[in-house]
Amino acid sequence: MRSAPTILHLDMDAFYASVEQASKPSLRGKAVIVGGLGPRGVVATASYEARVLGVHSAMPMSQARRLAPNAAYLVPRFALYRSISDQVMALLRALSPLVEPLSLDEAFVDLEAGGTAWDERSARLAGTKLRADIRAVTGLTGSVGLAASKMLAKIGSEQAKPDGLVVIEPGTERAMLEPMPVRTLPGVGPATGDHLRRAGIHTVGEIAEAGEDELVRLLGKAHGHALYAMALARDDRPVVAERETKSVSVEDTYDVDIHDRVRVGLEVQRLADRCVRRLRGAGLSGRTIVLKVRRYDFSTLTRSETLRGPTDDPAVVREAAARLLDSVDTTGGVRLLGVGVSGLADYTQEDLFAQAAGGAGEETPEGEEPGTPPEPRPGPPAERRWPAGHDVRHAEYGHGWVQGSGLGRVTVRFETPGSAPGRVKTFRLDDPALEPADPLPLVDDPPDLFEATGTRGAPDAQSPPRPLAP
Repeated sequence: MRSAPTILHLDMDAFYASVEQASKPSLRGKAVIVGGLGPRGVVATASYEARVLGVHSAMPMSQARRLAPNAAYLVPRFALYRSISDQVMALLRALSPLVEPLSLDEAFVDLEAGGTAWDERSARLAGTKLRADIRAVTGLTGSVGLAASKMLAKIGSEQAKPDGLVVIEPGTERAMLEPMPVRTLPGVGPATGDHLRRAGIHTVGEIAEAGEDELVRLLGKAHGHALYAMALARDDRPVVAERETKSVSVEDTYDVDIHDRVRVGLEVQRLADRCVRRLRGAGLSGRTIVLKVRRYDFSTLTRSETLRGPTDDPAVVREAAARLLDSVDTTGGVRLLGVGVSGLADYTQEDLFAQAAGGAGEETPEGEEPGTPPEPRPGPPAERRWPAGHDVRHAEYGHGWVQGSGLGRVTVRFETPGSAPGRVKTFRLDDPALEPADPLPLVDDPPDLFEATGTRGAPDAQSPPRPLAP
């Protein structure tokens, strides 16, 4: 391990919910819950005001509604979250070439590799400046942990929440870890935690006292060795800038089980198209098509087919997914469907798949996404959908967001990130003056990223000069 706390872990505070609060003045300081709003939806993120009420991520949305009936429940806006994440990651990459994103709102940074920090003081200055830059550029807060290893930096950021910074100085790790519960260590989930508790092991210090042989006996060789090393604060894992993508997949959980076989087939086709759009967006192709089906009784079946070469052709993926579906019995109903592609490559072999309906080089009409089936014509227009929390614009009242909809009506609150809490109006679902809108920036005039971060790789102007190597 290092002799200085130069590994940084950033975790944005309640990211999705904080974005929603920043963009909606009327929700600031109030309980906000973001996730799937159907009967089988789950919580993606809860604001700290909602967490006080017992709501947490991955909780069934039905349970969250019982705990926080007066909270604001919003449908995620992933495009907006991703754009803000890109801003944050740009700030991190200005600190070091070694940035390891874990998700949209979380990443490790090797400050030493970027020449940004080399001791406790310079690391603390870098972490403090990063938090200020994030607030200036995005209007949001993030918590920072600084330590000599990835494990400890992540523990530090958890201790720093919300909106704080914790530095774990080398030499103090064991004393800090010993009284902490075993669940503090990465890889110790509910099942492992219960197993250790039944063995009389409740704290990290008691893991170290139990000894490596006992842990191997309780948990198996690999897990036992790893857990013992972590309890002794040993973690030599490097920050890895590039993570190889192993698969691309999409899935949907349905509020009501699907029994109609034709509907199941159409859903699989739609998921295949979404999967290909994500695949193409990453500049990838793949050889293995995977179908996932969770049936009414929660049994989950996975089927796969490996092609002769990689493809990103939506017609090929749709055909393969349909063939896989033919081997699955969906008579009792389906609650979840998913389509994925693995065996990824950065090239395609379209000539191998001339058998695909429509051909590999099929053009997509302008304005349509690849693989989008033609709209059914003629027929009555589909009812307009207004997801809760999404942006709209009214010809008379301006920009707002959907508070809710139903019974032929949609309720909108008209406000912007920089305004006071706005007024509420209700309209017909088909009101011609109301239309979907793009999200507004959270910060009216954010500083240029170069100005916010300074010269890439240079120490902060307030940092002491780096000592020369002997």
